[in-house]
Formats: sequence, structure tokens, C-alpha cells
Amino acid sequence: MNYTSDIVDEYPEVDVIPIPFTDYGGKLGFEGVVETLQVNADNALVREALSRRVDGSVLFVDGGASFKTALLGGNLATLAENNGWSGLVIYGCIRDSHEIKTVNIGCKALGSIPRKSAKAGSGNVNISVQVGGITVKPGSYVYCDLDGIVLASQRLF
Repeated sequence: MNYTSDIVDEYPEVDVIPIPFTDYGGKLGFEGVVETLQVNADNALVREALSRRVDGSVLFVDGGASFKTALLGGNLATLAENNGWSGLVIYGCIRDSHEIKTVNIGCKALGSIPRKSAKAGSGNVNISVQVGGITVKPGSYVYCDLDGIVLASQRLF
């Protein structure tokens, strides 16, 4: 595992997301190629993405920083683990935090809320999203740990 503080020291040009996310998953450090979703209180596309088998990718979900509904729960976290996802970054909320902490994936989110989301399937897949003034592009590489989230155009190590 490459620590974010060491990465920033060695590669000062990388992007650092300036938002204090909370760690919820069983893995506190995770990294991988970024896949993105942009959704609004609807996690059907999250389920669809996590249902695909991947090799260590990280799903970055732009939920608009909403605290209205959860975009990830215990069942979807387990689905992610079973399908090879390294972790998720949720720019919004999760639920079932007691379950997610037992799943061997990384999970960063703004907070938790017990209300489940809609399942209409609305949103955008693999588009560039803005989080904290930083553009998160599909195919970039993300490093996450307790110190934060670092984005690079490609894998650095």
C-alpha cells in the first residue's frame, strides 16, 4: 500500500480532494483505476456497476454531497467485495455502517443515514465529475487511506 502523504511528497503535482471523508470499510487503505457514476438519491446504477467483475477498481460515486438517502449499504458492499472491487468513494452517504466495516473493501463517504435510495436507474456512467473543485476522470488512478484521497492521471507505483 502506498500512503497518500508519501505520494504527495514524491509527486506534488497530484490532485488531493480537500474534503474530510469518513472511512467505513474494512480496508482503511485502498487504490485502483477509477470508474465514475453521477447519481441523485438513486443507487440502481451503483448496484449495476458493482455487479460487474473487476480487478481492483475503485468506484467513485458523485451523489452531489446529498444527505437525503444512502447510496451504498451492506448488501452492495458485499457485492463489491465478491466482484473484486478495491473500494468505493461515495460523495454522499452510506447506510448499514456496522455491516460495511466488516466487509473487506475500502469505503469512504461523507456520512451515513438510514434512508434507502430510489431504484429508478437515473444518472450518468463514466463521466468526469467535480468533487471539492477537483475533476475526477474515469480511468485515472486513486489512492485512499486515513489521510485522504489522492488522484493521479495514471498509476504511480
